Amino acid sequence: MTTPLTLSELNALDEAAFVQRLGGMFEHSPWVAQQAFGKRPFASVEALHACMVAAIEAAGTEAQLRLIRAHPELAGKAAVRGELTQDSTREQSGAGLNQCSPQEFAMLQQLNADYNAKFGFPFIVAVRGHTRHSIIALFQQRLNNTVDAERQECLEQIYRIGQFRLSDAIKA
Repeated sequence: MTTPLTLSELNALDEAAFVQRLGGMFEHSPWVAQQAFGKRPFASVEALHACMVAAIEAAGTEAQLRLIRAHPELAGKAAVRGELTQDSTREQSGAGLNQCSPQEFAMLQQLNADYNAKFGFPFIVAVRGHTRHSIIALFQQRLNNTVDAERQECLEQIYRIGQFRLSDAIKA
């Protein structure tokens, strides 16, 4: 993780540096930071987050689905191959997903497959504050949602992940 910036330092960055610093706040989607750049200066981390969320909301369904699909499966193939971003690795490890028993891992693999088959995108949850057991229970519960409800739930979870990441990246 890079050293956190102050809000003043962030507001002073040029566009390339701003996007480089914040392009990963929303998984593999630097366009969100690019959209926010023109709205500087930000008075608070919350204002920056609200601006980024507004950019996602205004982008439309197809862009939102691309954002959702840019997220890795929980304890999925990318995690096994070591291909997660630094943030995703830290977050999944923090929830204990790197310590799954063989049975839990098999269950998560099946849940990922069932979820992707039903919804066409990966299950997303802001794992901070969760355990692997609570994540599995939530996974099972959310499989009962409609596609539209689940797409909206994924976006809400992405917004929470972004808020956590911004709070970690910017000193108050």
